[in-house]
Amino acid sequence: MKLSDHPTRLEFDKSRKEIKKENKQLSKDIIELQRKLYAQKEKSLLVIFQGVDASGKDSALRDVFREINPAGCHVFSFKKPTEKEASHDFLWRVHHVCPAKGMIHIFNRSHYEDILVPKVEGYLPDDVIDERFEMMNDFERMLTKNGTTILKFYLHLSKDRQKEKLMKRVNRHDKHYKHSDGDWEVRKKWDQYMEVYEEIFERCNEVPWHIIPSDDNKEKANIIAKIVIEAMEQMDLSFPPLKSKLFTPEYEN
Repeated sequence: MKLSDHPTRLEFDKSRKEIKKENKQLSKDIIELQRKLYAQKEKSLLVIFQGVDASGKDSALRDVFREINPAGCHVFSFKKPTEKEASHDFLWRVHHVCPAKGMIHIFNRSHYEDILVPKVEGYLPDDVIDERFEMMNDFERMLTKNGTTILKFYLHLSKDRQKEKLMKRVNRHDKHYKHSDGDWEVRKKWDQYMEVYEEIFERCNEVPWHIIPSDDNKEKANIIAKIVIEAMEQMDLSFPPLKSKLFTPEYEN
């Protein structure tokens, strides 16, 4: 597949006000599903966000999961491996924080960085990269068999829109903390990164990827929330029955 064949923005037949209102209702729907997931403690949900710098990974997890019970949801980010992480196999730091039953875990970047960056920057040989592709498929297969639903989102941002958002980090004092000169160095290799992403989508698609148009944050959140809800509705979630030798519930009509 070619990312250039996928839009970075959709033409919604709703106003931004209507989309914002719908997003609030979608968040409430996710809250109710999470309550059942957390109470039932039989399955788990892993949400993975990948994308170029400024593609809106932070805003996506904030807008979609903003009102969720924090006791049942944790967010993890993966950057350059620490010395301790690098002393283990590359999936150790990821497996270590995969969700337990009843939990939602969100990865802001993920194990795919361990293919993406070394492949583009050229500091791992091709045979090691090929092994990592196989290991990732095995890893995700294992998680799925153990009751974890995995949702993989690529936030598809146009190159022009990325430049706009990166410049905001330069020109707005409340965005300075997000700026990194390194983001501009990575941007110079845009085409190489797109090629590796396309290879990832082709070779690691047993758990399918969702390519999300991301030039507009509200539209992006709307699409993601609907996919999350659909996936959770298929998990057969319900509140568990009362376990008590002392009481029999008297349900209100």
